[in-house]
Amino acid sequence: MWRFAYTVVLYALVPFALARLWWLGRREPGYRRRVAERFGRYRDSAGSRLLWVHAVSVGEARASAELVRSLGAAHPDDEILVTCTTAAGREMLKEVHGESVRIAWLPYDTPGAVRRFLEHYRPRLGILVETEIWPNLMAGCREFGVPVLLANARMSEKSAEGYRRLSLLMRPALASIAAVGAQSAEDAGRLRALGARRVEVLGNLKFDSAPDEAMGAEGRAWRARVGRPVLLLASTREGEERMLLEPLPRDARALTLVVPRHARRFGELAPLAQSRRSRDPLPHESDRIHLGDTMGEMDFYYSAADVAVMGGSFAGLGGQNLIEACAAGVPVVLGPSMFNFAEATRLALEAGAAVQVNEPREAVRTAFSLLEDEERRNRMGEAGKRLCEVHRGATRKHLALCEELLKAPTRD
Repeated sequence: MWRFAYTVVLYALVPFALARLWWLGRREPGYRRRVAERFGRYRDSAGSRLLWVHAVSVGEARASAELVRSLGAAHPDDEILVTCTTAAGREMLKEVHGESVRIAWLPYDTPGAVRRFLEHYRPRLGILVETEIWPNLMAGCREFGVPVLLANARMSEKSAEGYRRLSLLMRPALASIAAVGAQSAEDAGRLRALGARRVEVLGNLKFDSAPDEAMGAEGRAWRARVGRPVLLLASTREGEERMLLEPLPRDARALTLVVPRHARRFGELAPLAQSRRSRDPLPHESDRIHLGDTMGEMDFYYSAADVAVMGGSFAGLGGQNLIEACAAGVPVVLGPSMFNFAEATRLALEAGAAVQVNEPREAVRTAFSLLEDEERRNRMGEAGKRLCEVHRGATRKHLALCEELLKAPTRD
């Protein structure tokens, strides 16, 4: 009954979803391409053996990269299909995997679109990265006998409250998942309470994502050519740039490098900067603000920075992935809202790789204090690298669970 009502609402929203794709396509043309795939209509020919991974956007695409590569190596006779939802995510998948995997849109969660998707690809295993739980998709996988692993799963208390309010709809969806690989014991406990049956704590896949060496070298060389301290505002969200730029000291020698989370905001933020990476390979010595308006180069940006302030943590959105900064050996300043990365935040704070503050002005003060204290910066940077080393191994554990699910008989 609840899934029926949910489906009726979804069908009613389809015209609005199409309008939204057109609207988003003004700045990101990828949203207007292959729209038929959103309805489960695919032009490629499917092979007989296929493993499917869903990585909704950029963060999930990067987090799952090593797992996707490991799956391909372990199953050379299987094709790998990676689906996504956002244009930026699709571009990231192309950049990370090239032609080694198939890439497609995940269809909208209507029964017809889900059925066409599953009939076309017939995956032997589905892997949903982080918290992508769609009721009709889960029901379709169960009907088609596709075991599903919820990988790198996280569930904040805020998200859990939303799931509890929709428990009659979401509990059956969670119960139909074959296995869950949770990031932490806290995530695992919340997922079990919400109805997931088999939940194991496997760690965070993002610790296994090693920085791109070529990009890292390029970033360090760029910083050397800039010849002054570089403060990175990383993966900022709407409104955060002004919060963090206004308190900047007017007489500061440092260059502030602003890299927004979404490409569609590059044009909006261009007036705030005196130069931008896509047009000015090197900022002028008098520039105070440089805009990082390229996608897929976070390894470059982190390596180019002396200190990073984490976006998403001041706008109440739960933060962004601080593990990338730690892996690059960059001290991280976090705002108060990091609930989407609660476990990684706790570990980074305990290790001394990050500091957390309450508001933007304090973040700027702390960042500039770090820029002036090379010894403390180095100490925090080394702590971040050690943290990533200690917590690697989630890919291997997820892969072992995948192998177990592939060998298991189909559940009734």
